[in-house]
Amino acid sequence: MPKIELIQGDCLEGMKRIPAGSVDMVVTDPPYKLTSRGTSGSMGGAFWTGELAKNGKVFENGSVDISDWIGECYRVLKGGTHIYIMVNDKNLMRYLNEVDRSGFNFVKTLVWVKPNKICGRWYMTQKETIILARKGGQRPINNAGTSDVLFTPSFKKQKADKLNLHDTEKPTELMQVLIENSSKENDVILDPFIGSGTTAIACINTGRNFIGFELDKHYCDIANERIRKALADSTRKDYDND
Repeated sequence: MPKIELIQGDCLEGMKRIPAGSVDMVVTDPPYKLTSRGTSGSMGGAFWTGELAKNGKVFENGSVDISDWIGECYRVLKGGTHIYIMVNDKNLMRYLNEVDRSGFNFVKTLVWVKPNKICGRWYMTQKETIILARKGGQRPINNAGTSDVLFTPSFKKQKADKLNLHDTEKPTELMQVLIENSSKENDVILDPFIGSGTTAIACINTGRNFIGFELDKHYCDIANERIRKALADSTRKDYDND
């Protein structure tokens, strides 16, 4: 049974307590800035409307900068490991520059094709970029036949009132592809911005250990409940296979 550790709190402080060179992979979807929207009308997108979107945010705690946390990711990772960082077009250049300054070696960008489109003034957005970088020497992925364009089915989980559990939730299948390609069973995976817990679920499904942080108690509670159910399901499957 994998060890899953989810900590409610600020990852900027929490990661300082992780020993250097103890993590086998980092994969994260940080709260990056959006293009500020001057209206909350229909061109603002299906999810990102209202006062936060007007100021270029999805979440209230969305002002953390990559320079605040990328160095700690480098410190805690072992040599010869990978980091995956999800980012939008607005922040791509800055993120690439900070990845380079931190000591990581840029490998390539992947494209995740979303099942939904977001309206805007310059084409409809239906993809997200994933930066792949490495610490230290070259490390091939485990399945070199994987495309750098990744597709997943519709995945948004909803509450009883039909609102999303988390507006920027990523599909478990996407995280599993990345985790399985850049780690092995029983490795330790870190996600500094866990959100609703998808990375932890992917780790449970693939037999990896997990450390993650979430500042918002509401999302932390959602993630913990998802993790509890996933661990119970995993135990039940192991029992049934005995």
